[in-house]
Amino acid sequence: MAGRFSPRTPTRPARAPHPAGGRTRVWAARRGPLDLPLVLGPLRRGPGDPTYRTTPDGAVWRTSRTPAGPATLRVTAAKDTAHAEAWGEGAEWMLDQLPAMLGELDDPDVFEPRHRLVAETHRSRPGLRLTRTGLVLESLIPSVLEQKVTATEAYRAWRLLVRGFGEPAPGGAAPEGMYVMPDARQWAMIPSWEWHRAGVDSKRSDTVMRAVRVARRMEEAAAMEQTQAAERLRLIPGIGPWTAAETLQRAIGAPDLVTVGDLHLPGIIGHALAGNRNADDAEMLSLLAPYAGQRHRAARLILLSGRTPPRRAPRFQPNNIGVL
Repeated sequence: MAGRFSPRTPTRPARAPHPAGGRTRVWAARRGPLDLPLVLGPLRRGPGDPTYRTTPDGAVWRTSRTPAGPATLRVTAAKDTAHAEAWGEGAEWMLDQLPAMLGELDDPDVFEPRHRLVAETHRSRPGLRLTRTGLVLESLIPSVLEQKVTATEAYRAWRLLVRGFGEPAPGGAAPEGMYVMPDARQWAMIPSWEWHRAGVDSKRSDTVMRAVRVARRMEEAAAMEQTQAAERLRLIPGIGPWTAAETLQRAIGAPDLVTVGDLHLPGIIGHALAGNRNADDAEMLSLLAPYAGQRHRAARLILLSGRTPPRRAPRFQPNNIGVL
C-alpha cells in the first residue's frame, strides 16, 4: 500500500506472549533513575491525546504506527527498571525501540551547566533523558498542526483527525478512547472539509499532504544526524526550522536543535538567563551558545525550572475558520 512501511525482519526470536495476549520486556537502564513522565511527556499532544494516556497506576500508554504495523505500548518504571507490554503487529518493534524511547541513547553526562538556574534544575531532575522514538511522521504531523495557532486549537485538531481517521488501539487492553494515527495513505485521503471541520487551514493541511506523499523519505530522517535530518525535513514547503526542531527533538532525541521561531521560548530563555523577557531568537541563541551541542537540553531544563516571566498580555484568541 502506498506510503506505508515495509515490515522489518526480526533481529531476534519473538518474545513470549503475555497471558493477556501481548508481549513483554523488562529493561534496566544503565543510567537511572527512570522518570517516565519527564522522558515521555513531550510525546503527549494535550490532555485528550488519543495516542498517549497515563493511568492511576503510574503506567504510560502509547500507540504508534511502526514500520511493522500499529502497536499499543504500556510501560511502567520502578527506579531504574522498566516493565513494558505491547500489542499489535508492531509490538516487537516497539519493545525493540523501548531503550531508545526511554533515553538509553542520550548522554546527559556530557552536559555542563553554566548558569546557577540550569545547574539547580539539572541536579533536581536526574531522570531527564531525551526520548528517541525513531518515528518521524508521528511527530511531524502534530507539529505542523501546531504552526501559528494556540495549543488548544492544535490539540483539538490532532484529536479529531486521529479519532476520525485512525484505528482503535490494537490488543483490546488500552484505556478506552485510544487510537493509532492514520497511515500515510489515510492522511492523504482526508477530505478538505474534514480538515476544515478540525480547524486546520489549507496551508497546514497542504503541508501535511506534501509530507505524507514522500513518507518513506521523511522516515529516513530518523537514521540521520540532526543537521542532515533537519535539512531533509525542510525540503518540504511549509516545514521550517521550528517544525523540523519540534519533530526531531522527539524522533531522534536531537540534543542541540533549538526551537527557533517560537512565540514564547525566546522570552522565557531571556528572562531566565538574562532578565530580559523581550529577548528575540538572536539573543536566545546567544544565551544558549555556551551549551553548544546541548542547547535543546539546556532549554528543556530552563522550561522545567518554572522560571517564566509573568503574563502581561491577554491570552491569544483562537482563529475562527468555521470550526464546528
